[in-house]
Amino acid sequence: MAYAFDDADIDYLCSDVGVAALRETEDRALTKASMLSDIAAVRAAHGDMTAAIVETTRLRRKARSKLVGAENWLLTDDAVQQATPTLVARRRARRLAGRAVHDVTCSIGTELAALRSTQGVVVGSDLDPIRLRMAAHNVPDANILRADALTPTTRETVVLADPGRRAGGKRTHDPSALEPPLPSLLDAYAGRDLVVKCAPGLDFDRLGWDGEVEVVSLDGGVREACLWSPGSTPDRIRRRASVLQSNGSSFEITDSESDDIDVAEPGEWIVDPDGAVVRAGLVRHYGARHGLWQLDPRIAYLTGNSVPEGVNGFRILDRIKYSERALRQALAARGCGSVEILVRGVDVDPALLRPRLKLRGDVALSVVITRLERSAAAFVCAARRPGGLDHGE
Repeated sequence: MAYAFDDADIDYLCSDVGVAALRETEDRALTKASMLSDIAAVRAAHGDMTAAIVETTRLRRKARSKLVGAENWLLTDDAVQQATPTLVARRRARRLAGRAVHDVTCSIGTELAALRSTQGVVVGSDLDPIRLRMAAHNVPDANILRADALTPTTRETVVLADPGRRAGGKRTHDPSALEPPLPSLLDAYAGRDLVVKCAPGLDFDRLGWDGEVEVVSLDGGVREACLWSPGSTPDRIRRRASVLQSNGSSFEITDSESDDIDVAEPGEWIVDPDGAVVRAGLVRHYGARHGLWQLDPRIAYLTGNSVPEGVNGFRILDRIKYSERALRQALAARGCGSVEILVRGVDVDPALLRPRLKLRGDVALSVVITRLERSAAAFVCAARRPGGLDHGE
């Protein structure tokens, strides 16, 4: 169970003595092997504050790969888990540049830290008094107040919200089970410019959202979806995919672009679009931008005679009608000893299939198993060809 910070912990951790204790503890390994001896040493020096010191040190280390500049922050375990990665938060902040923004679920201040550089008024509120104190410490120039997210407390601001996505200790994709419930949040701010961070697994069509749905990935992993109300997004865009990398490269694609592509026989390559493109329903738009076409109108793989920079590409070596026996023979003929297996539209579990292929060679290959019309096909391909990111925007 995660440590529960209280006011006495915050008072101590913000004091000169607490800051010095944290700096001292940062030098300790705090690994499984050293934890008992490390805690004993911290307790000998700092007594009853040991748990708060060790937990804060541990959380700062946990946050390093996600939150830029959080080396001196106060955090909770749940807040770190749900916090928006800094690069994603900064991108959202750039879209809100110059606007007054009220983050009504500000928690420890992750979004506030990104928003403070946009030259607009920044307000943060939450019901949790401990997280509010942490936010005030982490983002000292933000306006912080205690308020229920469902009670409007500012005017003429863009309302930003990140509802909690855990119910009963488990992650939920039910909009009504979020905290606060998404339908209640939309009702509370009807007619206001509203931006809501959500899990990408939510059924947005069922929700009846009339604005933009933006799906964001970072370094190849889909991180979030974000709902933008009609007044906060330009040109009535309904779907957007934003693909980010930690090296600063990025591109985006929207449903304002053409989706006019063919369904035809495979070219030299199979292209697996970024997960944000797939989740946003913009595979055809992406294909049209890059001169690609579809293997099957219901499957998210694209094909072409070249691979856009930054996209996973698989050079086709062989195409067979899928069966385990036929695939085993095809891989054996090529001396395959290790294989990456990708599947769409076919009921095949790569983890179960791989050992049954009985690979013995020393060549690495990739296999794409997919539905083509009413049958399943397997494409034996050269190993994945990754690339840098497209700069098409």
